[in-house]
Formats: sequence, C-alpha cells, structure tokens
Amino acid sequence: MSVTLGNSVRVLFQGDSITDAGRDRDDDSSLGNGYVSLIAESLAAANPARRVLNRGIAGNRVADLRARWQQDTLDLAPDLLTVMVGINDTWRRYDEGAVTTVGDYAQDFRAILGQARDAGARLVLVEPFLVPVDDTQWGWREDLDPRIHAVRRLATEFDAALLAADGLLNQAAREAGSAEAIARDGVHLTPAGHACLAAAWLQLVGARSATATV
Repeated sequence: MSVTLGNSVRVLFQGDSITDAGRDRDDDSSLGNGYVSLIAESLAAANPARRVLNRGIAGNRVADLRARWQQDTLDLAPDLLTVMVGINDTWRRYDEGAVTTVGDYAQDFRAILGQARDAGARLVLVEPFLVPVDDTQWGWREDLDPRIHAVRRLATEFDAALLAADGLLNQAAREAGSAEAIARDGVHLTPAGHACLAAAWLQLVGARSATATV
C-alpha cells in the first residue's frame, strides 16, 4: 500500500520519545528537534498551508496512546496520521519487569487505528525499531521482533502505508560504521538517524525532500 500526501492539510504524528524529540508540550505548535520537524520543513516548502502536528510523548506505550487517543488524535481530525509506538512496550520488560504481551499490544493498536480510520484519517505505520549498541540489547529482539510483525499485519489489515524503520535504520548504522551514529543508545536517534527516518517518510508519501537527507 502507498499512501500519498495528496491534498492533506493536517498531518499528525503520534508516538513516544522518538517522535516527541523534546517538543514543548505547552506549545501545541512545537514539533521537537527530530524527524517530525525535518518533515514539516520540507512540507512547508512545498505547501505553506499544510499544518504538521506532533503529539508524541516520551515513555509512552501503546496503552498510553489508547488512553489519550480522543484528545490527542481524534479531536485534531488529521487527514494523514503517522503512528510509531512499541519500543517502550519492549524496553519496560527489561528495565522494570512490566510485560505487555504481543496480543495486548496488537489489540490496543488495532483499536486506535480503527477509530482513526473510521474518523477518515489515512494511515502511515512506522515499525518500532532497535539498533543494538551492546550484547544485552540483542536479547531484546525476542520481544520486539513479534511486535514489528504485528505492525506489519496491522498495516495490511488497515490498508496503511508501512515504513519499515527497523531494517532501514540498522542498514544506515552499518553504512555509518556504528550503531551509535544512528541511535545513541540503540533507541533514541541521532541527527543522522532522524534525517534518515524523515527522508524515508517523505519518499513513502511521495513528497520530495529538500532538507531531510543523510
């Protein structure tokens, strides 16, 4: 499936800290310092009427998105909605012992996507990803990989565009010579990582990138 940007006027990004990227949550127009701001810069150059919104919140798991979905997504009535969530569902298993089963993850994700689709939003799903920086993080893949597969199934189910970020960013790390060049702790992206993700999103939706290049 290929979702084109088309005449979308309101473009919303939802997710966790990777999307949040330090945005000012007291300022509804704040986009943070990551891939969303790079995308917004490119989109504004092509069509100043477009409005890009960022409602990512650091630390969020999919259940957190579901809890705030009405206010932070549906009430904003996006034309094009991008969602990336899942790495914290994995991470909390290993640092806090808080387990979110893949079944519960998929159930919550399916529920919020269904509500967004019914409200008329076109969907872009970004896989959760991990660029391991040490041997311990390689062990996380047993929990994360099934979540990536769940997102791929949901993309098919909801006829959403899919940005296969896990392979993309791991390949970028190989080309850069180290995982830390793309994701400083395996999860949080460097400027090069954000640029890579932004360029891939712009290509996916058919928007030319003037600024988001590696």
